[in-house]
Amino acid sequence: MFIKPRRVTNVPSYLFNEINRKKRSLIEKGVDVIDLGIGCPDLPTPAHIVNRLLEEMKEPDNFKYAGYNGCLEFREAVAQFYKKHFNVDLDPETEVLALIGSKEGIAHFITASIDPNDVVLLPDPGYPTYRTATYLADGIPYSMPLLRENQFLPDFSMIPAQKVEKAKVMFLNYPGNPTAAVADLEFFQKAVDFSRRNRITIAHDAAYQMVTFDGYKAPSILQVKEAKEVAVEFGSLSKTYTMTGWRIGYAVGNREALQSLSIVKSNIDTSQFLPIQKAAVTALVSEQNCVREYNQIYRERMNSMLTALQEIGIEADTPKGSFFIWATVPEGYTSNEFASKVLEQTGVIVTPGTAFGEYGEGYFRISLSVPTKRLQEAIHRIKTKITLGV
Repeated sequence: MFIKPRRVTNVPSYLFNEINRKKRSLIEKGVDVIDLGIGCPDLPTPAHIVNRLLEEMKEPDNFKYAGYNGCLEFREAVAQFYKKHFNVDLDPETEVLALIGSKEGIAHFITASIDPNDVVLLPDPGYPTYRTATYLADGIPYSMPLLRENQFLPDFSMIPAQKVEKAKVMFLNYPGNPTAAVADLEFFQKAVDFSRRNRITIAHDAAYQMVTFDGYKAPSILQVKEAKEVAVEFGSLSKTYTMTGWRIGYAVGNREALQSLSIVKSNIDTSQFLPIQKAAVTALVSEQNCVREYNQIYRERMNSMLTALQEIGIEADTPKGSFFIWATVPEGYTSNEFASKVLEQTGVIVTPGTAFGEYGEGYFRISLSVPTKRLQEAIHRIKTKITLGV
């Protein structure tokens, strides 16, 4: 007889796995479902990246183990990318680590960074993996509220002293998921100063760092002079280059923290398939025209959706980064009630804000990662079928 351990009992089923189940059930019933819930890009991986993969697949030596920290060519490409885009110097031997997607690295980083009953400071609303990975490592999550009046940035002065004293890791995420909020270097300086004073390691999730609009360029936390003393930044090729299924990312920054993460990873996995790493090199070192082209598509989709929401009386800020819209739930509804109403009346899936934490109440998230024609159909349904009122 299998007895489920406590750490697993505390962890709910993954949110988007549950959404996918509901989606399949509706499709089986004949509902034409448009999924604006999950952030999985619909655009194709650019051809020059795919072509590099196909070339590397012809080389027999690429089918061997890749090396636990990732191949040197990939780590050097990450360092070159940081120097070019952020003027940050990285040692590819000690300050860059290949990941099997940033989600994997983030989850393992908590295990590599805390002991049981240590506190992990989490943004709320925030990416659910931060919290579930903390439970799986027997840590104690503490929510840092992200409030609209604070531009969805945490207020470090509001964290209780006893939580700060026990905290070992703090997660940040900008451009943000789900809020689409952005942070500047002044905020990152405050975060680094706070962490240095309190001996807390920062884990900055920068998955949407290159998905930006209207001339805005998201900074790296490592641009702060003292950041490498306390910070690790997690990058992903999934969103920038629409490579979600490829599962390739990286962690950069504090070398002691990366060494600890490497110990965990080397005992669990043997890094990513070499042809994928080498195709990722091409993505990082090539001209970024494909990124600009795809960002323009997301921007056009965003404009259309924001207009539709405004026409039915729903408020949402215009994002500078990510491909999400974080919108206010109409008066008289909870987040779950409104998401259910949208699905029932239109067949469109949106994510209730509470899926990302208690401070997500009053909001819902829309992902723009569906084909433009389907997004236009979703917009048409929202404008013509949703009737507000209790």
